[in-house]
Amino acid sequence: MKEKLYVIKIGGNIIDDEEKLNTFLKSFASLETPLQGPGVKKILVHGGGKLATKLAERLGVEQQVVEGRRITDAETLKIVTMVYAGYINKNIVALLQANHCNAIGLCGADGDAILAHKRQHALIDYGFVGDVDAINTVLLKSLLEQNIAIVFAPITHDQQGQLLNTNADTIAQEVAKAMSREYDVSLIYSFEKSGVLLDAEDDTTVIPEITPVYYQQLKAQQKIFAGMIPKLDNAFAALDSGVKKVIICKAENLEQLTIGSSGTTIIAPAS
Repeated sequence: MKEKLYVIKIGGNIIDDEEKLNTFLKSFASLETPLQGPGVKKILVHGGGKLATKLAERLGVEQQVVEGRRITDAETLKIVTMVYAGYINKNIVALLQANHCNAIGLCGADGDAILAHKRQHALIDYGFVGDVDAINTVLLKSLLEQNIAIVFAPITHDQQGQLLNTNADTIAQEVAKAMSREYDVSLIYSFEKSGVLLDAEDDTTVIPEITPVYYQQLKAQQKIFAGMIPKLDNAFAALDSGVKKVIICKAENLEQLTIGSSGTTIIAPAS
């Protein structure tokens, strides 16, 4: 029987709110399972929040967004590396240490943890944006086996000396898929809502479980709002690649996840 591993992704709604971040990290530090108790293996992947954009404005570095995606030019890459892999990452690690959770902060270049390549697109030059090629599972497992929580910033590298800005959702998914060969992995996407909602304006309409068949029904009936579809597509892709469970939930409800009483659980088709 494989040991349990949580891979949890948090976004700007938590990063940008000091109170929410502190509450979440306390829950993350004390995360346990009913069978294994405290000390469960865990990896946290964080996004960048608004700090990089604010710093770019102060420095006069113009930010370009095409189809909702940030273009990462050379100057922007310097800023996001400083903010994501520097201040935000190390602040999270320090707060976890304060909550008696031994943690290490990494970006993809550290220990050759995440290898990526510069995105190629026929029409759009995204600059120094990276798409993931490989995860160093040997390194990650060695840290987890020492009961060290891993905190990933969304910066990768190409083994040719080039850092790359990489989507945090993608990193979480690729890490979860790679580690599923070694662990029983639950991938958790923290979200500003309480889960996937039948009514996007009503936080009480959480759908507890979504199967592939139900997902297609919801899309056909246009009951899934557009912004959630990529997350759900990624969730099913992760399940197809060996991840045991995917949960979409509000980060503040993290403690309830281990007993299955919070968020939306995405379920793989029966084999």
